[in-house]
Amino acid sequence: MIKVKLPTMLVCVISVFFTSVSIAHEAKPNSLEQSPMFIGIKSVPGQVVTQFHQALKAQDKIAARKLLADDVLIFEGGGVERSADEYAHHHMLSDMKYLAATNSELLEHNVKVTGNSAVSMSRSKTTGTYKNKTLNYEGMETIVLEKQLGEWKIVHIHWSN
Repeated sequence: MIKVKLPTMLVCVISVFFTSVSIAHEAKPNSLEQSPMFIGIKSVPGQVVTQFHQALKAQDKIAARKLLADDVLIFEGGGVERSADEYAHHHMLSDMKYLAATNSELLEHNVKVTGNSAVSMSRSKTTGTYKNKTLNYEGMETIVLEKQLGEWKIVHIHWSN
């Protein structure tokens, strides 16, 4: 039989307890920034993507347009728009109405920055009713950003569901 003094045993038990608490705390992220499903969202390009979504939802055409590169390429629903002006004068307004009428929950968002380029990839769940149609689907978005004259601009968007 091994004899262990009570204080030594107590120190071991306390040490194991606090190590377990520390590991458990690290394993459960308490904010989006700490979740492996949300990486890089606080980066400047990640903030630009968030601002773009907020501008569309708020139906702020000027703010949304400002975040797009002039030669942005947008793929959506089998269609292509080849400039920010083309998007702003056509499909942007319908996107704004759609987003204002629906709810979107961000499920995953990862932003990877490499030099003057960044890629934002996300999944979201959209619910609600639009034009008398009930919506409940998951969508995916890829946005490519480029640093142009010191500002991050969206140069490509691909939306699918």
